[in-house]
Amino acid sequence: MDDIQIARETLEIEAFALKVAAETIDVNFSKTIDMILSTKGKLIIAGVGKSGLVGAKMAATFASTGTPSFFLHPTEALHGDLGMIGKDDTVLAISYSGESEELSKILPHIKRLGVNLIGMTASNESTLGKLSDIVLPVKIHKEACPLGAAPTTSTTLTMALGDALAVVLMHKRRFKQEDFASFHPGGSLGKRLFVKASDIMKKNDLPIIDEQTSLKDAIVTMNEGKIGTVLIINKENSLIALLSDGDLRRALGKDDFDLSLPALHYATKNPVSLDDENLLATDVLRLIEAKKIQLLPITDKNSKVLGTIHIHDLVDAGIKS
Repeated sequence: MDDIQIARETLEIEAFALKVAAETIDVNFSKTIDMILSTKGKLIIAGVGKSGLVGAKMAATFASTGTPSFFLHPTEALHGDLGMIGKDDTVLAISYSGESEELSKILPHIKRLGVNLIGMTASNESTLGKLSDIVLPVKIHKEACPLGAAPTTSTTLTMALGDALAVVLMHKRRFKQEDFASFHPGGSLGKRLFVKASDIMKKNDLPIIDEQTSLKDAIVTMNEGKIGTVLIINKENSLIALLSDGDLRRALGKDDFDLSLPALHYATKNPVSLDDENLLATDVLRLIEAKKIQLLPITDKNSKVLGTIHIHDLVDAGIKS
């Protein structure tokens, strides 16, 4: 059997297990959902070995989709971490055989605490199965491992069942995109929904000159500002123009080029600006791209300069349109 055949057979074995599980899912799944929803505390996931790795992933998925959750390693639980379980919590314990030694040792203590126990196991008659309030069955025809030893199909099914629980809970809790983003402020969705112009704009040491400033002095300010642009304001401190390095290059080609003339003479009048610092950064990026500009001044409603956003600031912040 060649590599492709082995890979295909592995996927087919695991896909078959998922198909059977989807067709035979029963009332215990709904009971599990109801138990988790009624939990006033946290959903604690426990397991060892490969089941523990799957459990850690499940806990992370639950926690980020509206169900407070964390992973508890059974060995650590025996040495003090059992105190992390509160009376209002629910424990979801994972063991395909239902007889994992480390997990079995903490089950009587979990029952002693009086918390709900959900077991994910293949056997209702196992230690885990007998002690669980609800058993969510994990039954497979065979492991994809040719030796039948390494957890493969069983862990795939366990993880898929965890995902199914999380998705149903999201529906039940009416968990929205905004909720997901609030749990992932550093992710692309979080940035898209929460980061505003005011969070990114440069506010200090802005390269601002008045309308009488000479081009020579404007160039000095431009160099000090390090954004390739100076902002020009009038006597009322309102923004009236921008002088960019592009404007400066174009000025050099003019017959009347004179360093002593006011920079305003060569500047871009009535530049594109934004008078809403609460605009989402993604919308700022769209504006910059639509206007084909590099720098966007941020002002108040009276055109007083509050800050600037350069397209590089958006890129550095990971903002995408």
